[in-house]
Amino acid sequence: MKKSIVEEGKTLAIVSYLTYIGTIISFILNNDKKNAFAAFHLRQAVGLGIIFFLVEMLTAFSSHGIIKSVFYVFLFVLWIIGFIGAINGEYKKIPILGDAFQQWFKNYF
Repeated sequence: MKKSIVEEGKTLAIVSYLTYIGTIISFILNNDKKNAFAAFHLRQAVGLGIIFFLVEMLTAFSSHGIIKSVFYVFLFVLWIIGFIGAINGEYKKIPILGDAFQQWFKNYF
């Protein structure tokens, strides 16, 4: 049963990591299906998107490009970990923030 849930939600899970538009599409399509695997990765992707937005707002007026670059590299590495987890069909939480994303967004996705 678990394998079929992963296979059914894998495409939506992958799409959820592909830009904000992909996240919105995944949310809309999973709203009817309620696939647990897609919802798991949707929560991870939304969390990363929000953290990216917050970093962008906090560093928007920073004259230190190196600080912004470090945050972007860190977020990119987290994104890669989540994306590869979705491709491999794994319920793999993003390090450091994955548990928080699952908790914060459990009532929405």
